[in-house]
Amino acid sequence: MTQNAEKELLEALRQIVGRPHAVSGREAPESLIDQLQRYEGEARAVVRPGSTEEVARVVALLAGQGIPIVPQGGNTGLVGAATPDGSGRAVVLSSARLNRIRDIDLDNDTITVEAGVRLGQLREAAHEAGRWFPLSLPSQGSCTVGGNLGTNAGGTQVIRFGNMRALTLGLEVVTAQGEIWHGLRGLRKDNTGYDLRDLFIGSEGTLGIITAATLKLFPLPRAERTAFLRVTGLDTVLALLRHARAGFGAALTSFEIIARSSYDLVSAQAPEYRLPFLPDDTVDSWYVLIEISDENDEAHADLSIERVLGEALENGLAQDVLVADSLAQREAFWALREHGLGVAQRRDGKNVKHDISLPISRIPTFVRESAAMLQRVFPGVRIFAHGHAGDGNLHYNVAAPTPGDDAFIETYGTAIRAQVHDLVIAHHGSISAEHGIGQSKLTELLRCKSPVEIGLMRQIKQALDPGNLLNPGKVLAF
Repeated sequence: MTQNAEKELLEALRQIVGRPHAVSGREAPESLIDQLQRYEGEARAVVRPGSTEEVARVVALLAGQGIPIVPQGGNTGLVGAATPDGSGRAVVLSSARLNRIRDIDLDNDTITVEAGVRLGQLREAAHEAGRWFPLSLPSQGSCTVGGNLGTNAGGTQVIRFGNMRALTLGLEVVTAQGEIWHGLRGLRKDNTGYDLRDLFIGSEGTLGIITAATLKLFPLPRAERTAFLRVTGLDTVLALLRHARAGFGAALTSFEIIARSSYDLVSAQAPEYRLPFLPDDTVDSWYVLIEISDENDEAHADLSIERVLGEALENGLAQDVLVADSLAQREAFWALREHGLGVAQRRDGKNVKHDISLPISRIPTFVRESAAMLQRVFPGVRIFAHGHAGDGNLHYNVAAPTPGDDAFIETYGTAIRAQVHDLVIAHHGSISAEHGIGQSKLTELLRCKSPVEIGLMRQIKQALDPGNLLNPGKVLAF
């Protein structure tokens, strides 16, 4: 593109969104690199529309010139889905100014928000209205609703409330042609043909640009209780999960697990995060974080957690139990899970990260088989696993034998990932539970899905975005 053509494009974008809200890519370098700094690209421009109508006009303009569009929310993704490629052909379309909460309907228990609303902002607005939006992520201060929808985000409370798809009733979407689909219906029953909503959720901006959503709200819990447990063996962890489901019922909102190796790593690399228990010498120790949200009252919650976890101790399902007796202690438990594990791994050095899901019943077998396989092929590697056991999602991270040996990861990372993913598929799991495909798992997706599945996905992409202008090079390779 010539310099004059670039100037003309920038001016045309400014005519739509206003001069301050359309800049050259060079003027917005933060939009050209992902948060893990694994991918860095170039862009003709970064544009920040202030309304759905402006998004539609921008898309129509760019589509008319055959210019690719990369939608971007809070840029907190982990698979490079919101980063342009290195060609410099694309325009980054930011949702930063689509940040309004349009409506809260307390009778219908819904909230309608624009795509650029931060998850934390959404949760605060719901709370102020006397309601609860249950999706909770460590990045909620910066991740946006549009990004959460684009990746079908999960988090720690999927066990009760489901992922973002389950929390969404309606969408507003700008198509690849610049048309607006007004699908903001707050309906829990709508059986009128194909469910377009579910096509766009999880599509990572490759089928349309989500500009707003109508989401479910829930009553505020009257009492929350959080407990940290030490358990011997993953088979016992699953027995504890069955016991917790039966004992707590719908009140069980989180069931998180941490491997002993990950727990010990926090002790060594991030001691500022307080550990509920001292590290122990039991080889197969696992740590479990349980949270319940009781809709009755404080006394009922106390009795419930005392009874269920007391029975777990009596029956050998847990060796140690610590129930948080203050808000500070509860926050410390969650800080360890949501931040301490990540901080410790970053200080230890690079590792090969896997965001996988498995049938819950297969988790123990997978962990045993994968550990044996990796030690056989890559002797000495260290495995740091944690995850949302209540929904089968493991964050399975493989580190070099020696801390800080990033060269090992650079050399063997691709082979390690392939070995792990092959075993995941053999156990009927998924190579991406909640992070998406982006550009980091393009080739892996082709290996792990059948030709029929890939063919159907390509037909959908071709039907909705025949010019391959929406986030090209993400999810599907053409």
